[in-house]
Amino acid sequence: MKKCLLASAFAAAMIMPVQAADYVIDTEDAHAFIQFKISHLGYSWLYGRFNTFTGEFSYDANKLSDASIHLVIDTASIDSNHTDRDNHLRSADFLNTEAHPQATFSSTKLVAKADNKFDLHGKFTLNGISRDIVIAAEKLGEGTDPWGGYRAGFAGTTQFELKDFGINYDLGPAASTVYLDLTVEGIRK
Repeated sequence: MKKCLLASAFAAAMIMPVQAADYVIDTEDAHAFIQFKISHLGYSWLYGRFNTFTGEFSYDANKLSDASIHLVIDTASIDSNHTDRDNHLRSADFLNTEAHPQATFSSTKLVAKADNKFDLHGKFTLNGISRDIVIAAEKLGEGTDPWGGYRAGFAGTTQFELKDFGINYDLGPAASTVYLDLTVEGIRK
C-alpha cells in the first residue's frame, strides 16, 4: 500500500506543471538600470537614466515563453546629469511628470530565440499614451547569490519615436528616436 501511494505521489509530481518563480527586481541595491540615449540635434548623444523604478517578473528557465515582467518608472526621477535640462525634461514639453508621474511596461508575450535571447513584447505607457513595443532581450545568468538567495538577470534594448507618445518638442529629425537600455537583476521571492 505504501509503495502504491508513493508511486502515485511521484507520478502526480511528474505530470504537474512546474511553476514559474516570482522575482522582485533589485533596485534597492542598485542592481537594475533603465538608461536612455537620444541624439542632441544630430551632433552628439545625450545620455540619461531613471533613478527610481520598481518591478517584478515571473520566470521558469524550462518554459521561457511563460515569463512575464511588469515595471513602474517614476518619470520625475529622470537624470541626465544636468539640473536645468532635467527640469525641462520633466515639463509638459517632454514627460509632463506632473500629469503623468509614472511610465509602465507590462509584457504580453515572449518569443524565444537561440542563445538565451528572446523578444519581449508588451505595452509601454509613457506620457499617458500606451503603445506596443518589443524589447530585444537576453538572459545574462542565474544562480545562488552569496547571501543564500537566488537571482536571475536579463538585459534588453528597444527604441521608440517621441511623437508616438505625444512628445512633439522639435529637436530636429535626428533627435526623434529614443534608445532605451534595460538591465534587471531579480531576487527570487
